[in-house]
Amino acid sequence: MRRATAAAVTRLRRRAGPLSHQFALVVVIGAVPVLVALVVFSLLMLVSGDVAGLVGVIVVGVGGLALVGTRLIAGGILRDVEAIRDGLMAVGRGDREVTITTEARDELAELALAANAMIADLRAQAAARDQSDSARRDLVAAVSHDLRTPITSLRLLAEALDDDIVVDWETRRGYLARMRVHIKALSSLIDDLFELSRLEAGDISWSLERVSVGELVGETVEAMRVEAEAKGVAVLASVTEGLSPARANPEKLQRVLFNLIQNAIRHTPADGSVVVRAQPVDSGIEVEIADSGDGIAPEERDQVFAAFYRGGADAARTGDGAGLGLAISRAIVEAHGGHIWLADSSLGTSVRFSLPAAA
Repeated sequence: MRRATAAAVTRLRRRAGPLSHQFALVVVIGAVPVLVALVVFSLLMLVSGDVAGLVGVIVVGVGGLALVGTRLIAGGILRDVEAIRDGLMAVGRGDREVTITTEARDELAELALAANAMIADLRAQAAARDQSDSARRDLVAAVSHDLRTPITSLRLLAEALDDDIVVDWETRRGYLARMRVHIKALSSLIDDLFELSRLEAGDISWSLERVSVGELVGETVEAMRVEAEAKGVAVLASVTEGLSPARANPEKLQRVLFNLIQNAIRHTPADGSVVVRAQPVDSGIEVEIADSGDGIAPEERDQVFAAFYRGGADAARTGDGAGLGLAISRAIVEAHGGHIWLADSSLGTSVRFSLPAAA
């Protein structure tokens, strides 16, 4: 009987809606027995004793029903308040998997929905923070690795020279040449790290001007031809005639082209090819660097523009370069108001980036 009554009261709460209506319902339930008692009291003055006793029993029953109904409604409201309180306390303890539910559709339900939205935001922020911490740890590990190798080599070479292990001049010159190579690699890495940090922080001081993308592509391809031919790779340029100039910084734009073309040559086998295309699009100008290499595995496509990421055969970090070229290219392109991405390609890898056209 109690369960059926509780279910009926819960349905009544849901139909009542806002808390103001529910409290009004409580008042009605509490006031009706009082009114009934007053009416009965008036009748008792006119009826016989037996009838009066029956009426008294009815009044007691109605009063009891009013008390039970009032307690059930108040109990439902209290349970909703406790559910919200317990949920928020759990969130305060660090639990981000909490979902708060209430029995009725009222202000408490709206409060629960707002709390659930807040918990979802906190959960997303925690996930982003964990991802950022993981990326930071990976970055520190990558920088440590790329610094350790040349520094270790420099230390060993310097110790060999200092201990007079190497006495003939030709061997000493060879050691010094190897030291210069490592010093140059360290300098390049530090410069790249500094540039990437400035780009990602928005600390950009270069000027933008009208740049002929076609001419810049031609110059860069020609400059990379010697390196490509040494590896047996053909480098070609394909530029749409009458291509409008882009609004860009020519030195930074050429840095992007150098990075992408050099990366394409590195991953293209002998007798392969690298094609650099530039064409107009609705948003401005689009440049593509396509190679005939092995391509990029699907599981690596989302990471290729991350700093220090080197997948495939370079995953063990034994190849040349620190893995910053694509990350710097992405930062430069985005600083120009453009976008860079991996395009679908049936053969090899196709990297594309867009630039706004000059006014």
